[in-house]
Amino acid sequence: MLAVIYSDEFLEHKTGRFHPEKPERISAIASALQHTSFAHQLEWRSPVTDPQRAIAWLEKVHSPHHIQSVRELATQGGGYLDLDTPVSPRSYDVALLAVNAWLDGIDYTLATNNPAFVLSRPPGHHAESDRGMGFCLFSNAAIAAHYALEQPNIERVAILDWDVHHGNGTQAIVENHPHIAFCSLHQSPCYPGTGTAAETGAHNNVLNLPLPPGSTIADYQPVFETQVMPFLTQFQPDLLIVSAGYDANAADPLAEMYLQPQDYGLFTEFCLKISHRIVFGLEGGYDLPALSQSVVATIERCLF
Repeated sequence: MLAVIYSDEFLEHKTGRFHPEKPERISAIASALQHTSFAHQLEWRSPVTDPQRAIAWLEKVHSPHHIQSVRELATQGGGYLDLDTPVSPRSYDVALLAVNAWLDGIDYTLATNNPAFVLSRPPGHHAESDRGMGFCLFSNAAIAAHYALEQPNIERVAILDWDVHHGNGTQAIVENHPHIAFCSLHQSPCYPGTGTAAETGAHNNVLNLPLPPGSTIADYQPVFETQVMPFLTQFQPDLLIVSAGYDANAADPLAEMYLQPQDYGLFTEFCLKISHRIVFGLEGGYDLPALSQSVVATIERCLF
């Protein structure tokens, strides 16, 4: 079995009619998963709805000013954190629920030693400690990593970010933490313009792997084999968190990579060689068919 942590409440983060990070992203994924041959092996779980639990962990990585800014913007009826990052009246509450969903993913995986997929939004890997940006309100993966380190027998946590955009927010929050490793594969040049190979973290715990536009699985696979795998293996994480963005697909409108949905099955196979304690959390991916098929490929590889 594999847990899918999901709530229809995630549809209530309204971004506007033409915004790429739209509610239909997760409803399309949910529908695709429910129509797979392995649907009976999925355990759909609703996230914990306690906002105070989420806020307590938010406060460990985000400034009070940022948290208050998102809350007030939602309370006032909505607005924008930056040109790309809308906040609607329900966005703050939904973002708290997303944080809880990522924490629930940690709890499930540590209790069962089986992977979990957190099917939530808004995404998080661009959110820095004191600001949201790039469609992201709060840094879900970084929060989840800090939470995991407070659980029994968890001493090291690795974050693998395979979204096509560099996870600048995640890196900024964890790069000084000796017990968290961060590895990102991303298109360069591309938004947000960060993530050079020279950025290695305070403890050699950061590995950035920028790839040129037009890269295919033939380019990604040797990078996994010769750089990602040795880095993560040497770190020996007790848990692996994957910022699972699917916008490196050839069909995706926001980048210029040429992966196919089935390639994410290969990425997942590499991850399973590191650990079966994996929490996948949705980040980007904006072509609905490619996005859905990619998540199916990820989960299918975990089950078979």
